[in-house]
Order: sequence, then C-alpha cells, then structure tokens
Amino acid sequence: MAVVVPDLSELFEEAFERAGLEMRSGYDLKTIRRSLNMLTIEWQNRGLNLFTIESGTQVLTAGTATYSMPTDTVDLIETQLRTGAGTSQRDTHIERVSVSTYAKQSSKNMTGRPTQVFVQRLPTEVTATLWPVPDSAETYTFSYYRLKGIDGLEEGTAGSAAIPQRFIPALVSGLAYHIAMKKPEAMARILPLKELYEEQFSMAASEDEDRNSVRFVPYVGRV
Repeated sequence: MAVVVPDLSELFEEAFERAGLEMRSGYDLKTIRRSLNMLTIEWQNRGLNLFTIESGTQVLTAGTATYSMPTDTVDLIETQLRTGAGTSQRDTHIERVSVSTYAKQSSKNMTGRPTQVFVQRLPTEVTATLWPVPDSAETYTFSYYRLKGIDGLEEGTAGSAAIPQRFIPALVSGLAYHIAMKKPEAMARILPLKELYEEQFSMAASEDEDRNSVRFVPYVGRV
C-alpha cells in the first residue's frame, strides 16, 4: 500500500481545522500561504536539514578570486579543489577561513593553487573567495556541497510541499500554530499547538541526521 501524502490544499485545510477554524475566503488562502513561506525560512535557521544539501561545481578562471554561488544558496558546508578528470581526478580539501583570517592575509592577490576559501553570506547572495587566486598552471574546479533554500509558494495551492514526507506532520503543526497566532478566536490553542509543532519538528529533525559509522577505541594509559 502506497504512502498517501495530501496535496497542499488538503494540508492547508488540516492546519485550519487544528486551529479550530475553517478555510473559507481567498484571504485565508493568502495568509496561510504567507505562513508557509515564513515557516520554510524559519527552518533554514534551525540548523542543518539534510534534504536541502546539494552538490555543485564551479570552473575557476585564472586571475579571478571571487565567485557567486547559485541564488538559492544558504551556506556552503564542504569545499574541495578538483583537478584532472576520469581516473586521474583528484579532490583536495579547501580550508574555510573566517573573515578575520582572510582580512589579515597580506598577500590577497597572490596567485597559485587555492588552499583556502572565504565564504560571505550577503543579503542577496553567497560568494566564495579563493586564496591564493587561481593561476593558469592547471584547470581547477571548485567542488562544493551547499545548503539550499526550501522552495516557497508564490500563488495558488497546486502541487505538493517541497519537503520530504517525514516533515509533513511538522509542516502542518507549524502552519496551525502560525494561523492560531493570527486569529483571535484561536488564541486558546496557541500554546498546545506550539508544543505540538516543536515536538513534531524535533522528531523529524532527529530522524533527518547523517548516519555514519563510528568506532570507539578505549584509551589505555601507561602504568
């Protein structure tokens, strides 16, 4: 039996019902759509969501240090310098440095094989500045894993939410909580809806963790 995921219109109705209300007017649709977009932005501030990780590459140009990442980039989490191709391809880790470390670098225009990257999270874009500045000795590719923004909803209710199934309960609970905060007749439900929302999001976030092998080696000191 297939897992049934309601479309957005049904999720919106469920959120209103949890708040003890009915979605009747066009404004109700507009306000819950706005809450959905605010909620997805909030989730980006709650930490690492594995479903928003995406890999990418940027071919480097000799003499050019700074590159703009895709427009929906929230942050870079892993960065490598790639050389060669096929079986001779090699990825070398690039160290991410802070603004103070980059600012103290006296030879910012020195060219060579990049070993460090300074990431700026600006209001409208995320940029990556490499040091040393790429030279023309080899063909370099900047390889990275990035956190991308969660797609919102500009209009209508067509389609499904741009999140995994495991986050659907948290999404509905969050929407119900947001709606209750905006409707005076649902004020009594704000606290229980908030508690349910936090519980549902915590459950989804704890399941959405990276699972890697861990080996514990006991320490044996000298006698």
